[in-house]
Amino acid sequence: MNKLVILKKTDLKKYVKKRAGHQKLGDQIKLLTDSTPIYDQLLNLDVRFVIFGIPEDVGSFANTGSTGSYSAYNQILKSLLNTESNQFNKAEKIALLGHIDFSNEQNQLSKLNPNKAADRKKARVMVADMDTYVTQVVHDIVAAGKIPIAIGGGHNNAYGIIKGTALALDQSINVINLDAHVDFDPEEGRHNGNAFTYAYSERFLHNYFVFGYHENYITKRVSNTLKKQSNRIATISFESLYVRRERIFKNECRHAMKFIGNKPFGVEIDCDAVENIGSIAMSPTGFTVKKAREFVHYFGKHKQASYLHIAGAAPDLAPKKAGKLTTKFVSYLITDFIRAKSSKKV
Repeated sequence: MNKLVILKKTDLKKYVKKRAGHQKLGDQIKLLTDSTPIYDQLLNLDVRFVIFGIPEDVGSFANTGSTGSYSAYNQILKSLLNTESNQFNKAEKIALLGHIDFSNEQNQLSKLNPNKAADRKKARVMVADMDTYVTQVVHDIVAAGKIPIAIGGGHNNAYGIIKGTALALDQSINVINLDAHVDFDPEEGRHNGNAFTYAYSERFLHNYFVFGYHENYITKRVSNTLKKQSNRIATISFESLYVRRERIFKNECRHAMKFIGNKPFGVEIDCDAVENIGSIAMSPTGFTVKKAREFVHYFGKHKQASYLHIAGAAPDLAPKKAGKLTTKFVSYLITDFIRAKSSKKV
């Protein structure tokens, strides 16, 4: 796994701000070394959660989308590691792995034009190659009995995370996705709009529930595909919840849980689903931060919740101080998930 960059103790100094009387997550979180395979280390490490980053913009570029998620991981890490380590946030149960280094791919991206079909094709080939690295890291974490928490990059990385989890568990898994987009585009080469399509087609993904998609952004083709697969794919639109008030949030959470809770499932959060949060598809309308946190807690506390993936964050695209709010928001989601998994299971 030559693209995995292990975070070292010396690296923490640039993230953690020392303050008298305070114990930060960054002071106590566990780290790995690059001397032995991560699977062997995790197998013998007394932690439950493994956090790692996937900084990249390739998946969004390959889908003619905005770039800006590459820098998210480092910014989120600074916020997360300066969170208090206390009776609510138990750092000793968390390992920080590091990140998958896609800087070479990013450099290649700078020479391409997203408006040219040939260049988008090149980017899609890169995404397919990147998938293999994401898959391997997640597989090793899950096979060692730990819960992955993946940060940064586009939603294209969901494919590798789903595949890695399914291979480690030797079974297909379900997914709940809080997202403004369904991300079930055709298999036209890998990008951030078809991770779930590929995972579903290759039988790594079984049941798929999209929670809060925006009706303005679903194509007729995708809508027809979903109808044909309605026994295994379910959706609820944001408009039916909060514009027309036809559905109730808590009731729909329960409905979704019945759909995906019968086997291991992943919790996917795309930051574009939350209003005014810096993302590669930032929106003025969507779930509130509070509702997103409730969502993560509700699904995270279930015994079958097997990973958390937060995609699409792009603090640099947010106006002025909103970038810092974005990194804090993601940090809250991570700690909410960890606390939920540590609570009484349902």
